[in-house]
Amino acid sequence: MKKTNAMRILDGAKIAYRAVEYADDGEHELERGAAKELAAKLGISPESCFKTIVMRSESKEVLVFCQSADNEINVKKARTAAGVKELSPVKSSELLSLTGYIRGGCSPIGMKRKYRTFIDSSVLQHEEVYISAGMRGEQIVIAPQDLITVTGASVTDLLL
Repeated sequence: MKKTNAMRILDGAKIAYRAVEYADDGEHELERGAAKELAAKLGISPESCFKTIVMRSESKEVLVFCQSADNEINVKKARTAAGVKELSPVKSSELLSLTGYIRGGCSPIGMKRKYRTFIDSSVLQHEEVYISAGMRGEQIVIAPQDLITVTGASVTDLLL
């Protein structure tokens, strides 16, 4: 398995994780439901699989949100958590230039820049969670507190 930038960052920080591979068959082209399908493919509960959503505020600040695969982000709660008036999703075509990652392989760890990151508080209900390793076909399994620490994330209620 090739090391991704996210894995190298975790190795450098001496944070324990394991990598899990899955067959990527392009399901990431779906607008909704790809994370749930991924959880099913891995044989895990969608509550423990966290997707990464990159958004932009009215002031053009890029913000990162992580939510479990079985839920959508409540944009009103996300705006409140970030202290912004407006939020809109970053276009897939902009994702690579902003984060260094493509849609379906976007990890909250190791983006090109350090963006403010918010993780739904449901993350604390798990011993370990799955996040993208930074490329399609690979996931990182990590303790929630380690994910919070390495991303510098704020933990907040983002549930719809």
